[in-house]
Amino acid sequence: MSGHCGKSEPILIDEEILKKAVMEQGPQYEAGLIATAEEIVFSEVPKLHLQYRNILKIDHLWEFTSLTKLELNNNLIRKIEGLDCLISLTWLDLSFNSIEKIEGLESLRKLEVLNLSNNRIPVIENMDTLEKLTIFSLTNNLLEQLDNVLYLRTFKNLFTLNLLGNPVHKDDDYKCFIAAYFPNLMCLDYRHLDQKTKNEASIKYHYVLEKIKRDGLLMQQAAEAEQRKEAELQLHHDAFVEFLNGSYLFKNMLKDDPEADKLHYLPGMASLLHTFEHQMVELCMQLFETGLAEHKRRETEVNSFFSGQSKAVPHYQQRASQILADFEQQHRERIEELHHLSDPEVLMVKVNHCKDEINLLCNNLMALDFQLYSQLEDIIKKFDINISDMVGSFIETVQGIFAQCRDLEDNYNEKVREIAVATLEKVAKDNLEEDMPDDVRMLFTDKDTVMEALATGHDNHLQTINDRETQLVTRVNAWKVALVKGIQDTELKQSRMRISDIHRYMDYLREQLEESH
Repeated sequence: MSGHCGKSEPILIDEEILKKAVMEQGPQYEAGLIATAEEIVFSEVPKLHLQYRNILKIDHLWEFTSLTKLELNNNLIRKIEGLDCLISLTWLDLSFNSIEKIEGLESLRKLEVLNLSNNRIPVIENMDTLEKLTIFSLTNNLLEQLDNVLYLRTFKNLFTLNLLGNPVHKDDDYKCFIAAYFPNLMCLDYRHLDQKTKNEASIKYHYVLEKIKRDGLLMQQAAEAEQRKEAELQLHHDAFVEFLNGSYLFKNMLKDDPEADKLHYLPGMASLLHTFEHQMVELCMQLFETGLAEHKRRETEVNSFFSGQSKAVPHYQQRASQILADFEQQHRERIEELHHLSDPEVLMVKVNHCKDEINLLCNNLMALDFQLYSQLEDIIKKFDINISDMVGSFIETVQGIFAQCRDLEDNYNEKVREIAVATLEKVAKDNLEEDMPDDVRMLFTDKDTVMEALATGHDNHLQTINDRETQLVTRVNAWKVALVKGIQDTELKQSRMRISDIHRYMDYLREQLEESH
């Protein structure tokens, strides 16, 4: 299914072939200088014609980052590869090759036209990222399954589809099937898809299409619900209270308890455990709600800071622009005056005066930048104090609630020990009335083992509580430090850039002055 011209030897793409191809295209691009005898700038080439060259493999295209159209048709290519850097590509022609699988297109998110006609492709696949695809040609390939074409329904912009010459095209219901499942399609197999055909297809496939519509709606609703869930989890994470709105911490405490399941058979344990869980969940919900409220407060403070910061900068920019405008008008007049002076002494006086004015401008702009930096530094310091107070208050509340969790665990452990001791005594006296599994009864014949299990469980519970507290406190502190440092570093970088710009401009003025006399 592939067609090639000539009987030349197969070749691999290299730099010389690419240079030759660009040169053959001529200086037809912007400024007419992308391809010259002296230099070829691959990164600026918008189109590349590599058809009819007996190319075996796609390679050496990583510099063509501005390429929008690539023609590789009528070659000997067996695999789609080497296209990852062509992120600007909108048109790709790989027709008349020996390709057996659709692959290697993941990076071509801007692709609009894809021609894979006259290859050996049996399946439409691996095109999920081509959301902007409008024209897809797969004529004269090996596509057999009509249902496989439904893969293309996800491409909402697809208006031209060419599948002529595939086994699937022989299906008696082919045209009606495509028209029904692709109602927005305008052209099919190089012919206009008329409204009459679409209407007939819609009637024939009415029930199927309705089911697809319902299924699509359900999928959309499920996707939206998943997005809401992810957004909610992200909010909880940003507030440092993820998985605290329920019994997660409680269950996490108990999951690694030695002999925990056996202890649950003790008389009164079910009620005790239920009460413990209820009290722990109440404290966790208190933590959770406090975390969300404090997150909102911090978010408001951060937004307020950036708003204040953004208002301070334009004021100084306006003042700097006015200073520059006043200087430049007078500077032009002074330079013009220098051009008309012939007396060396007068000229020297005027030049020195110009130098003094340039130095004065530099000092004024530097002083203005220092004022801006100082004001922003004060705003940052105030913000640091405010956000540190908020974080400190939140941590204090968090530590208080976790302390209550530890108290609950101590109280629970004490009551469990009382039940365990009473059970040990009953077992020792063979006076146990409750029905109990043999392995539980056997456990309570050894007091040391029971007490050790209780102590280990108690330690594990407290460790779980402590770990969650440490995690929360560490993360909120790290967030605060990173936030303030990031703001300080950004402002320092911007200040240095402003100062560098001032010095560059002063150098330019001084060079201009030297050239004027």
